[in-house]
Amino acid sequence: MKSLFDKISFDCSKNVTKSYSTSFSAAVKMLAPSIRQDIYNVYGFVRCADEIVDTFHDYDKAVLFEMFEKDLETALQNKISLNPVLNSFQHTVHKYAIPQTMITAFMNSMKLDLHKKEYNTIDEFNDYIYGSADVVGLMCLKVFVNGDVNKFSELEHSAMRLGSAFQKVNFLRDLKTDYEDLNRTYFPNTDLSRLDEHSKDAIIKEIEADFEAGFQGILKLPLEAKFGVYTAYIYYKKLLSKLKKTPSIEIKNTRIRVPDYQKFGILAKCYVNYRLNLL
Repeated sequence: MKSLFDKISFDCSKNVTKSYSTSFSAAVKMLAPSIRQDIYNVYGFVRCADEIVDTFHDYDKAVLFEMFEKDLETALQNKISLNPVLNSFQHTVHKYAIPQTMITAFMNSMKLDLHKKEYNTIDEFNDYIYGSADVVGLMCLKVFVNGDVNKFSELEHSAMRLGSAFQKVNFLRDLKTDYEDLNRTYFPNTDLSRLDEHSKDAIIKEIEADFEAGFQGILKLPLEAKFGVYTAYIYYKKLLSKLKKTPSIEIKNTRIRVPDYQKFGILAKCYVNYRLNLL
């Protein structure tokens, strides 16, 4: 039965989320059950695409990505795929009428990671961020507002800014891996081999501005989504705070993390703020 295969597909996307990101998985658990699975479905899709270009070093990444792209096209067209992650993703795409333009923009940014090693202009950087992060935020927003076109339009800008903030924090946290292992440089006009405090502070100020704009949108989210998105926001703000306090030389040589005990503290604080209607 198709319903059984769909359940297996949904479980697969959920397991992908839990296996690859304990932090994001914890935030998803704070969403209402009615929308939780669809966010797993979106994350499972973007994670698989990202893994192809970032980690499958012993294989021909370009060939794998082309296969994934063709399977995605078939899944969206036929509303089914034997790839469980793509089967669950197409379900969410059709359920919430996620535009093809968003999916195409995401895939284009992922494709850049197959060959592009540095971003020399602000426009190049912003285009990559839009495809790799902003549209993911917009896909999730489609789920959060449950088809409300006016609400989506109202929150579209803040969702993009929040997606940008999350991505830029990831870039700053993963400088060592991106630069040494993948030979990539995302931030334009910044020599990461000689990252200094001035350059680091400029990047952080940009991220803080994105967070401020994103937070204004969180306040207006439907109740089903507000607590979960707020939890992710506070977690990334904590990461940014740690990066801000870390000397630039250390950021280049290590990956900054939030310990599990601090994650539990973040979750407790978020819950209290939410229950006291402080959002």
